[in-house]
Amino acid sequence: MRVRTVFCGASIRFRMGLAVLIALTGCCVADAAPLTTGRTCQSLSAVSVDGLTVTLAESVKAGADPRYPKLPAFCRVTATLRPTSDSEIKIEVWMPEMPVWNGKYEGTGNGGWGGAIDHGAMAAAVARGYAASSTDTGHIGGSASFAMGHPEKLIDFGYRSVHGMTVAAKALIAAFYGEGPKLAYFEGCSSGGRQALMEAQRFPQDYDGIIAGSATNNWTKMMFGRIWVGQATLSDPASYIPAAKYPVIHRAVLAACDATDGVKDGVLDDPTKCTFDPGVLACKNGADAADCLTKTQVEAARKIYTPATNPRTGEQIFPPMERGSELVWGRLAGGPKPIELADDYFKYVVFEDPQWDFRTLNFDGDEAKAIKQDGGVLSATNPDLRPFFARGGKLITYHGWTDQQVMPENSINYYKSVVAAVGEEKADTSYRLFMAPGMNHCGGGDGPNKFDMLGVLEAWRENGKAPDAVLASHATDGKVDRTRPLCRYPEVAKYKGSGSTDDAANFTCVRP
Repeated sequence: MRVRTVFCGASIRFRMGLAVLIALTGCCVADAAPLTTGRTCQSLSAVSVDGLTVTLAESVKAGADPRYPKLPAFCRVTATLRPTSDSEIKIEVWMPEMPVWNGKYEGTGNGGWGGAIDHGAMAAAVARGYAASSTDTGHIGGSASFAMGHPEKLIDFGYRSVHGMTVAAKALIAAFYGEGPKLAYFEGCSSGGRQALMEAQRFPQDYDGIIAGSATNNWTKMMFGRIWVGQATLSDPASYIPAAKYPVIHRAVLAACDATDGVKDGVLDDPTKCTFDPGVLACKNGADAADCLTKTQVEAARKIYTPATNPRTGEQIFPPMERGSELVWGRLAGGPKPIELADDYFKYVVFEDPQWDFRTLNFDGDEAKAIKQDGGVLSATNPDLRPFFARGGKLITYHGWTDQQVMPENSINYYKSVVAAVGEEKADTSYRLFMAPGMNHCGGGDGPNKFDMLGVLEAWRENGKAPDAVLASHATDGKVDRTRPLCRYPEVAKYKGSGSTDDAANFTCVRP
């Protein structure tokens, strides 16, 4: 981007902030007019940068937004980024009025294929005093149909929209407050977790701390994993497992494995230690019944517990769904078609055929085709995070063991790859992974699934308090009924042997 029109009479601090922006983006000032900061929200409408057009700059009074009545007064800016002739990236930046601003900025992530500004995530950030931003990732709507025939839009979704949003947000923050943010954090889950890791890998200068939950970072291979589950139950009607049988399988899993972690609580602390075989539920004499599985249903369940695998080489493509996740199998295995997010990927990105049939996916040759077709712009698997760590960057990832969309071992595999790439000592000072027993995709589930990961990141990055455990809670009807520590991987929470098993104070983190 190149700055075309700038304000007059800038403070030295803002000039320096803009100089940093220019250095990061390749911008250059086109005229010699002196620079200034926008002291009012409305003045930000005059900001003009090549590729960025501010479409609205308005002051929002405290409590004026009926969706978020407890928010303080803030400046709302909407803008459009056009880094290429086929790009149209919408962003919003919300900046709380002084003295509420805490001097920091939070970039927020999206879910799925993006396609919408996440006002809720920005509101949560502003409520904590942050200036915040969100992007629609360069298109409207949650389908991947935007990508067919539009490679630049795919790049926008892959990584360019979040980076562009971040650079623009920092410039607008500097213009509004007269100084840039002292610290910048990014937080996202699912596709937002992928965006988080993409930022750490491609643009290590953008953020000082990053939170990536249930990350879809191994995007291409993850889509094969999702279709693998879909094919297991949806290719042949005889293999279909009705939702009414999910609790039957789940109860059998708990009966076999719940007590192995020392506490019988309806949650598996480490599902990889469970070897439950659905064959124990096989219907007698082959007759179908509500409390058993037919022969083809047994095979389907076994396939769900098996990694997506190349049939020729035997190489694992993507990890399996874990034992204990049965109650939420419907998202990938419930049909009538595979999860749309994966179906869309193959229809619009890989094969560019809206009539593509998921039953035809080849787990050998089609993997190479997919990697070539999407060009690697959707996956964030580079383990070399040394540039991010060298800046003092802190990374926290987390994943629920009963995730019904992104298989949990994906996060473990990425963590191990980073440790191997940067060394155990560097990883220990900069990176934490927390696995959440009984938590579904980005939340929910029978295990403790509520936690303040941003507060943990703040304590680490700002006060040097490295997190070894994170307090998590579970609530029923709004009332907390269980707390547990989430332990830094590979540690797990072990019951001390006395006191309530629903109280985190009675657990300690130990290596298995």
